[in-house]
Order: sequence, then structure tokens, then C-alpha cells
Amino acid sequence: MEVEGKIKMIGETQTFGSNGFRKREVVVTTEEQYPQHIMVEFVQDKTDLLNNFQVGQPVKIGINLRGREWVNPQGETKYFNSIQGWRIENLQAGSPAPGQTPPPADQFEPAKDLKDEDYDDLPF
Repeated sequence: MEVEGKIKMIGETQTFGSNGFRKREVVVTTEEQYPQHIMVEFVQDKTDLLNNFQVGQPVKIGINLRGREWVNPQGETKYFNSIQGWRIENLQAGSPAPGQTPPPADQFEPAKDLKDEDYDDLPF
């Protein structure tokens, strides 16, 4: 699944517990008739993906929906949902995200002096 919109907010990386769990949140505002402010969390090594982005930038985020069950001390079962990001892509026309380089252009020109018999010279 994917979410597209403009970055409204990028939070700081938060670290939890003795195991060093890391989380970073980004809010994307969708561009539709009724814009939505969608909070997406990036966890562990994926938190670094947000370093190259800034507020106002149009992006597409690859997401996974996560759900979990929790039983409180009174024995009541509660359910929680979260949206986890695993990829983020710059949507600004013609420009890569800051810090990202575009793929290199072809460095070789096609041969111009080929004859018809040269096209099928493979040994198998």
C-alpha cells in the first residue's frame, strides 16, 4: 500500500528501552477533496530514510498496516493499529530527494558499424 501527499511534519528519532528500539514519525497531508493528515512511523534502521526529506516536499510512502491486541490489567482486550513506513520516494518532478543521486545515464553508445551477420554470433 502507498500514501501520497506533502510532508507536514517530520519528528525526531525516539529511542525506547534498553534494547534501543528506534521510532520516527512523519505526517503527510493528502491532496484530495478532503485532505487527511496521515501519521506514518518508521522504525529501527528505516528511521534514517527520513533524513533526506523536508517539510513541504511531495512524497509517496510505501506502508504496511499493523494491528495488535493488548489485554489490560482488568482483563479487557483492546486493539491498536499503526501505519509503518518502509520506503519513501520524492515526487517533485525531475529532482531526486536531497542526498540521493539519480541513476547514471547510459555511458556507452550503440555500435554503428554492425553488419547483418554480426547480430547472431553467440556461441550457443
